[in-house]
Order: sequence, then C-alpha cells, then structure tokens
Amino acid sequence: MTAVDYRKQTTLITGASSGIGVAFAHELAQRGSNVVLVARRLDRLEALSGELATTYGIQATAMPLDLSLPGAGETLAQEVARRGLTVTSLVNNAGFGTYGPFHTDDAKRLQEMINLNVANLVDISRAFIEQLRASGSGVLINVASLAAYMPIPNMAVYAATKAFVLSFTEGLWQESLGTGLRVIALSPGLTRTEFFDGISSEGASTGGTFQTPQEVVTTALRALDGRTPPPSVISGRRNHLMANSGRLLSRRRTVLAVAATNQTT
Repeated sequence: MTAVDYRKQTTLITGASSGIGVAFAHELAQRGSNVVLVARRLDRLEALSGELATTYGIQATAMPLDLSLPGAGETLAQEVARRGLTVTSLVNNAGFGTYGPFHTDDAKRLQEMINLNVANLVDISRAFIEQLRASGSGVLINVASLAAYMPIPNMAVYAATKAFVLSFTEGLWQESLGTGLRVIALSPGLTRTEFFDGISSEGASTGGTFQTPQEVVTTALRALDGRTPPPSVISGRRNHLMANSGRLLSRRRTVLAVAATNQTT
C-alpha cells in the first residue's frame, strides 16, 4: 500500500480540545487533511480550528458535543450531514479514566466512562464506517491504551474499556482488508496530557517515563504509512516491552505484578 494522501481526507477527531487529539489535528492538518473537531469545550475547539485553518490553509470545523451522553454517533452524523461534509477518516480519541477501588467509585461516573470509552466509540465508528469504506483511501484510528494489555487494580473498568477498544479495532482491521480503509488501534502509555487531571494522584502510577502527544501521533501515522499496516501499535519501546511481558506470566502473576507496581511508583 502507498502512503495515505491526507490532502484528499476530511478527518473527524474526537477529544480534539487537548492532548493527543490536538496533536492529531495539527499533524493531519499539516499533511493537508480537512478536520472536524469534536469535544465538549467550544472555546478551545474554535481557537484550534481558527489556528489550523490559518496555519495550514485547510477547512477546520468545530462541533461541540458531550460524547459521554448516549447516541453520539447519530448526533454527529446528522450534524456532519447538515453542514454538507463527508467524513473520510476518523480518529476516536476521546476517553477518560478514574482511579480507586471499584466498590467506592461513583456509579454515574463509571457509566459515563463506559459510554465514552466503549459505547459511543462503537456508535461513532458505526455511524461513519460506510463513508470511510466508500472513500477507499482513509484511516480509522481508535485510541486504546497500554492498559488494554493487562488488568489494572484500582483502574479495573478503565483497563477493561481499553481492552474492548483493542479487540474491537483489530476485528475491524480484518474486516476492512481490501477496502482501502486502514484501521489501527493505537495504544499509548504514560503521555503528557490532561488525562491525569481527573485521576487522584494517590497510588496512581505516574512515576514512569512520559511520552509527548506528538510522539504518540507519530507512532500511529508511521504505522499507517507502511506497506502493510498492522491491526494495532503500541507507542514507545518501553511500553511495547511491558505489554508483551504479560505473555510470559500467568494471569494471576500479571495482576499481582501490576498491583505491586502501582503501590511502589
């Protein structure tokens, strides 16, 4: 396969108001893609869309939406159609996590996490997958996490949602072979974003080596530009080693090892 020509793309990016979403927006706009930016914070979206349009000469559209609410896919598809846009590439980046024992976590917050990380990622993917396949040259990037590769005590629901994203996306990768649509699950490890702003720092493993959002985005696009893009990619050599080390241990030992690491970092 040849490298993606992003000048022919209109890419919808969720979670586009900060972190990895902003980095994707800049990188794809720089490569010539028009972008549709989706997140809750309209002020940030409007500032970013104006910057991208001015800097790169592309069309940037801000669409504010709370993606933790049900039915995000249909809502987005209707708004995209109303504005006369055709989405040819999609980056499902929106997501959040919480930290703490499951039995003390807020039930409403957990439901919002599942809606955002899983239900609406599927909903949005389904709403646009036929357009993506019809374009014959776009990309679908679902942002998973290093957490997808291991159970994480005190982040049990978050890790499970990202394991779903990984499995779901790898299945879509196979279904999309021969269509021209490139599908990949991107798994960052610790990244310098606002992710930890919503997580209690007590006991959370934040003492590791952080990557920048740009490094994470570069990993994904480099993989997609290869001759045979893989179904998933882990950003960072150290993170890759950590993910694969779990294959050498029993499930019991893996859970205990992750718990011990969280307690000592």
